[in-house]
Amino acid sequence: MEVYDVMVIGGGPGGYLCAERAAQGGLKAILFEGTHMGGTCLNEGCVPTKTFLHSAKLYRHAAASSAFGVTSENVTLDHAAVVKRKGQVVKKLVMGVEATMKAHKIEVIRASAQIAGRRDGNFEVIADGTTYAGHRLVIASGSESAVPPIPGVKEGLASGLVVTNREILDVKELPKELVVIGGGVIGLEMACYFATVGVPVTVIEMMDKIAGDTDPEICKVLTDDYKKRGLKIKTSCKVLEVTGDAVIYEEKGERQEAKCDMALLSTGRRPATAGLGLETLGIEMDRAAVVTDRHMCTNVAGVYAVGDCNGKLMLAHTAYREAEVAVNHMLGIPDEMRYEVVPAVIYTDPEVASVGESKASAEAKGMTVKEVKLPLGVSGRYAAENQSGRGFIKLIVDTDRNRLAGCQMVGSYASEIIMTATMMVDTELPPERLKKLVFPHPTVAEGIREAIFQI
Repeated sequence: MEVYDVMVIGGGPGGYLCAERAAQGGLKAILFEGTHMGGTCLNEGCVPTKTFLHSAKLYRHAAASSAFGVTSENVTLDHAAVVKRKGQVVKKLVMGVEATMKAHKIEVIRASAQIAGRRDGNFEVIADGTTYAGHRLVIASGSESAVPPIPGVKEGLASGLVVTNREILDVKELPKELVVIGGGVIGLEMACYFATVGVPVTVIEMMDKIAGDTDPEICKVLTDDYKKRGLKIKTSCKVLEVTGDAVIYEEKGERQEAKCDMALLSTGRRPATAGLGLETLGIEMDRAAVVTDRHMCTNVAGVYAVGDCNGKLMLAHTAYREAEVAVNHMLGIPDEMRYEVVPAVIYTDPEVASVGESKASAEAKGMTVKEVKLPLGVSGRYAAENQSGRGFIKLIVDTDRNRLAGCQMVGSYASEIIMTATMMVDTELPPERLKKLVFPHPTVAEGIREAIFQI
């Protein structure tokens, strides 16, 4: 039996990049994937949702362009065409991942894998009836939609009334009325798309605000903007039941009903680790999540876990970095994860992005900080491209250490601009040095420069 240097279970961002980096480091790698290369991100999450949102943005701009001197009539959106293009984009990128595996001579087994313990010092994995052995093992099994025990949800999933992020991306016809159960990132991005193209949408969120732990002031901007577009936001509401044509929820102690012909279940995700055979190795778990340290090591030497399966930060770019850290540990290269400098983005319109500490999180840790807030309207490009908008940037400065500790922003291009702030937080350069950086003009990113000069 051939023995591999690295066996990777899962072909998502963490898994395929781990195999690629291992091969680049001279290790012989094998990867197991039972469904689609690219994982949730490429097939059911990050990429397909962005194709939807880009179409919605084009539609909105075309339908409301008169303020910019452009007149358009009879603007329509063909949802079936949007879905078709999404499929083309996904197919192209999946083929790219497959080509990368082939170029690095990584063996790919298109079957689900199960850990079968250890023998003769090597880990063993069974896939499609064949046993494989390797010196090291990487768990990159990803995550799955969490299905809460709400009466009627399972029946709704079976009938098609209730869908997850997977099914809604393949619906060829727009629903007449959509209810989104959960106001987190996935729910908001889909709500933004469907509301923009004319579908009546109601978002029901159990917490007192949408967008999770996003800065409350940013959440208010989003909420106000969505409501102006006709989107109904119901916070501090508990879903009680899903019927054949409605979602029943409790609001201020009273039973309410939101009619719909489709309900998107967006109540979070959980690590997909059941049935992998992790117990055969005695791997430490925190409920469904594999416990790892900052080198991505588990409690079993030679076993790593990257991506959503470790439950740290369920973001594709986190998985990429975790994969690199894991391989560097295998190769003896000093490296570790710094979760505190991983940026986060909500790709709605307007976009939201953040990195590092907020004022509240910093003060909760006992840090002495100064918050600087500046409207994005100080940017000439932002003013030129936005007829109106409440976009802004917040910088959080650690005054004791004289460094930038965090940044939050809402507005155009936030997803692209946040990397500038991420580098500032990561490098820990003092504001005096950051003020010497030259930003191209006019750019929306200049808002960060202007904010730095307010420190």
